[in-house]
Amino acid sequence: MAIEVVSVDITTLAVDAIVNAANDSLLGGGGVDGAIHRRAGPELLAACRRIGGCPTGEVRLTPGFNLPARFVIHAVGPIWQGGARGEDICLAQVYEQVMRTAVSQGFQTLAVPCISTGAYGFPKPLACELALRVMGDYEDRLSRILAVVFDRENEQLYRMRLSSRARGRSRQ
Repeated sequence: MAIEVVSVDITTLAVDAIVNAANDSLLGGGGVDGAIHRRAGPELLAACRRIGGCPTGEVRLTPGFNLPARFVIHAVGPIWQGGARGEDICLAQVYEQVMRTAVSQGFQTLAVPCISTGAYGFPKPLACELALRVMGDYEDRLSRILAVVFDRENEQLYRMRLSSRARGRSRQ
């Protein structure tokens, strides 16, 4: 199985779970978070209220409600503050928790956006490297991992890194 890069609206994907790049309140916001809440309907907001938030670096699981995805893994990534506060470790931890949750729930298909690279300002090249490293560790445990990119820059970064990774494997 390989990681696939797709440039689509994550809320349209019929997969076991989509990942929500959420804020710590889990009550919706801008970008991916807001789009997921709008498409899932008010039941998602009610479920997130019952959860009561999620600390940065952790994930929470809810049903997908009106989404084509059966579940939503809400992942709270770090806000970039220059890189000296362990933001890279925290983001890798978030991706690790996303993947562990997917495996522990028996999910086979997962759609993962670029966490923390929008309003949270995380540098896209570093975020891409961390995301692909962690997702790559789980490739053999899921049948399909979709790296869902929103902008051209992330799409190019993901495709380039996956291509160079594939070339590295073929040399081994």
